Amino acid sequence: MNGDLVAFIGGILIVADLAIRIAALIIVPRDRKPTAAMAWLLAIFLIPFIGIILFLIIGNSKLPKKRRQKQADLNRMITERVVALGVTEDRSDWPAWFSSLVRQNQALGALPAIGGNTGRLLGVYPASIEAMAADIDKAAKFVNVEFYIVSFDATTKVFFAALERAVNRGVPVRLLADYVASRRVAGNEETFAELDRIGVKWSYMLPVRPFKGEYQRPDLRNHRKLLVVDGLVAYMGSQNLIDRSYNSPKNLKRGLQWQELMARVTGPIVTATNAVFLSDWYLETDELLGEEANSTAADVPAETSADSLVCQVVPSGPGYDGENNLRQFLTLVTSAQSKVIITSPYFVPDEAMMYAITSACQRGLDVQLFVSEIGDQGSVWHAQRSYYTPLLRAGVKIWLYPAPFILHSKHLSIDEDVAVIGSSNMDIRSFALNSEVTLLVRGHSFVAQMREVEQGYRDAGRQLTLEEWEKEPASATFLDGVARLTSALQ
Repeated sequence: MNGDLVAFIGGILIVADLAIRIAALIIVPRDRKPTAAMAWLLAIFLIPFIGIILFLIIGNSKLPKKRRQKQADLNRMITERVVALGVTEDRSDWPAWFSSLVRQNQALGALPAIGGNTGRLLGVYPASIEAMAADIDKAAKFVNVEFYIVSFDATTKVFFAALERAVNRGVPVRLLADYVASRRVAGNEETFAELDRIGVKWSYMLPVRPFKGEYQRPDLRNHRKLLVVDGLVAYMGSQNLIDRSYNSPKNLKRGLQWQELMARVTGPIVTATNAVFLSDWYLETDELLGEEANSTAADVPAETSADSLVCQVVPSGPGYDGENNLRQFLTLVTSAQSKVIITSPYFVPDEAMMYAITSACQRGLDVQLFVSEIGDQGSVWHAQRSYYTPLLRAGVKIWLYPAPFILHSKHLSIDEDVAVIGSSNMDIRSFALNSEVTLLVRGHSFVAQMREVEQGYRDAGRQLTLEEWEKEPASATFLDGVARLTSALQ
């Protein structure tokens, strides 16, 4: 009898295993990139029961339909508002490819390109937080804060103190923080208790609270970092609102320090930056903010000097139908005529991006990639390393930023007058799974600043050669290859 029961259970498991495999072949490839589909099928075929559970939990890379509909409604509202404002820009000196890129970005993200702006890069960690605090101290109308990670600690207390002074002056202060990222850092309860004490109105982004009816794929996160003060000044870039060690015991043990880059911008483009905050605030709170947290491009003085910048804010993420940031990066790399310089802490490109980068080398362009010598996330770091051989063989110059620093800056520049800076990494997670925001900038003065930053990376680090890389042990490159396979799961 026991033998019959064992045989019966074994037969059920065999049938279930076969059913899972057949269903996977039908369901997994649907509306999914071939690389991602193959990675999921490999996982399901090798470990069918575990693989299917993982697929059910993180296999859907889109936010809930209701949320995506709200984002679509917001995009229509922004588009109508742009038309009503009559935002125009002299495009007579724009290259044809740049005009096409701007049209593409606006079609995908709803926000237009606007001229008459200024931009300053800030690459010293404490100084950028102090600069933001100084601008908050000038606030008279509103302060809108949005960061992936928010933490009240010794480094950020100057920022929190500025928020408190603003509230005491009667200035409305609103703050958004990613639910998962901010709650998992040390001292998270003290952070939000401090915001409550100060009187900041705050909300989590993308909360994962299924018992409260708030759930989506748990690793779909809002990765944006921005600050808007009175609609006159905005900050965007890679830096989170936390100490540069991230207050993590493992980081402190290794002595890790994050190296960041933020952009401080003024001019009409600040209105577009604020539109991203207003959209996220509405998505999380159902509150459509009006004049008390907003300004119009017409209200903001425009820079009229020869160094004024044309800027465009490009939001992206699983709330959009297209991979807005990936499309922008591809257009930039394929449009470059002399130079492509990429800085990304997590460089795990898809096939199209790899072809664009290596093709730029074959076209005779100077292509450079800045990454960290060491990694803080093992699987991502190994996946990144798996691309070094084809990049080096194609002619890409890879620069390694030295330990114990993690080069967390995220920017791309081409030729001498166009650059992008923001929260987006050059990896599959930022392309498809995270809500990101980038700033497209056209202007020699801004790119000249970025060139100085890039030279600082060279001076601090060293260039990786193909000869050196080919001496890597087989055990390390094996791990790199395995990590590369798993990186396609999205």
